[in-house]
Order: sequence, then structure tokens, then C-alpha cells
Amino acid sequence: MRMRTKMLSVLEIIQKTADFLSAKGVESARLNAELLIGHALGLKRMQLYLQFERLLTELELEKVRPLVRRRAAREPLQYILGQTDFHGLRLKVDRRALIPRPETELLVEIVIGLVLANPPARVLDLGTGSGAIALALGVALPAAEVTGVDLSDDALALAAENAASIPGGAKVRWIRSSWFTNLDGEAPYDLIVANPPYLSAEETAEAAPEVSAHEPASALISGDGGIADLRAIVLGAAKYMAPGGLLALETGITHHAELAQLAASNGFPRVESRQDLTRRDRFLLAWSAL
Repeated sequence: MRMRTKMLSVLEIIQKTADFLSAKGVESARLNAELLIGHALGLKRMQLYLQFERLLTELELEKVRPLVRRRAAREPLQYILGQTDFHGLRLKVDRRALIPRPETELLVEIVIGLVLANPPARVLDLGTGSGAIALALGVALPAAEVTGVDLSDDALALAAENAASIPGGAKVRWIRSSWFTNLDGEAPYDLIVANPPYLSAEETAEAAPEVSAHEPASALISGDGGIADLRAIVLGAAKYMAPGGLLALETGITHHAELAQLAASNGFPRVESRQDLTRRDRFLLAWSAL
């Protein structure tokens, strides 16, 4: 006689999934479980809550299992869901680019607060990745001409896909370049923003598996203790800045003293540091001479 497998409810599957993910070292395991199961079933979290007692069919479970296995292998949740929210935008994310972080969203908020009274005419986002900064600034500063730069063709393709899904995103221009290399002849920029690689190889190796094993190393690691790309940007930026323009960088927390000195001696007489959400120096702001 064949035994029938007991069907489990949505709530039971969430609980079992959360326990499984927690055992694999996944933080916020219950939230991850709800988002993965909701994604597999095509339900938002509130809809999921309203169906806690519903029994799941085997066909539905077949949709859930591969997503849970991927998360248990510590693939980032955002890559599995295929999207993330950034400054009011829904962005596509995958292995082609770094997942936008809350710190970078804070950088965008700081920059907008500084320039909104006198909006920049031309904006440059160096190392644009998914296009998050360029697109957020393009929406917030609709009169600005925004350019996003990246050396990775894959990242630029992802940025263009995101631009196509965002009202007004099509106006952002994308250029393949290693920082300023292919920008000679461009008119000066009133605002240059960058979230470049700023981790050392050792820091990246010690990071969570979501970062070290899944996100592109080229978007994470920089030479000379993580400061090499930041140094190159600071040393090269003044040539491309309009008078009184703002350079805004996301940095490593140990980089500020050197970068502030470099900026002050290379065309940026006013320099400030701002802290991130954990109150550590994370953002360098520098204004070019008038």
C-alpha cells in the first residue's frame, strides 16, 4: 500500500525553510524564507500571511526548493530574487554587478541634499555597476545630463537594462571607460560621484560568502590595501570638474586621512568626511576651486 505524503501549510514550509537557512548561517532566516517562498509562489509578503493555512501542492514545492538551495549555498538573496530596491527605484541585479548597498543609498541622499538648491548641469557616476547611482541622481535631478561609466561591458549592459525600466532612465548616457580614460574632450562635470572598489583582497576573502563567493571581485577589490582606485579618482578628478564642483566618494573607513590630503593638494581646497549608518567615516566630499 502506497503511503501518501502529508501536505504542509504555507506557514509550516516557512518555518522549516527558516530553520534550514539558519542552520546554514543565513542571517534574517525567517525574512529570507518568506521572500523566497513568496517569490516562488508569485505572492507579496502580505498575501503570503493571508494564506498561512493553505496547503502547498508538490508542484508549488518544486518551485520553492531550488531557490532555497541557492540561498542555503549563500548566494545573495537579491541575485535569487533578481531585483533590489534603491532610493525608490526597483533595480534588476545579478552577477554582472555589485548589489547596491544601504551605504551607497545614503551617499546618494547626502549628495542630493547638498546640490538640490543649485542643481548640477552635468553629473558623472564612475564605476556605475547596475546604474544605481546614475539612475537615482537622474530621477532626483531631472534637468541634469547624467553619464555612467564602467569598465565592464556586462555591468554597462545591466545598467542599460535598468535604465529601460525606469521613467526618465533613457536619458542617462553610458560610456565604457576605466575611470577617466575615455572621457577626454568631455565638458566639465558639476558633480562626480563614485563607489569604486575599496576592499583589499584579504578583506574580501574574510567577508561573508554572499560577497566573497558570488559578487564580482573586480567591483570589490582594489590594490594597495583597497585605496588604489580611490587614489586614482582623486588624483584625476580635478581635470574634469567644473569650478566649485563636488566630488563625492564612498570609501573604506581607513582611507580618509590620505584621501583628504590628496584632494586638498590636487585641486580641492574644501574637503569633508561624512559617516555611514554605523557612524564610521565612509564618505569623502571635496569641492573644486571656484
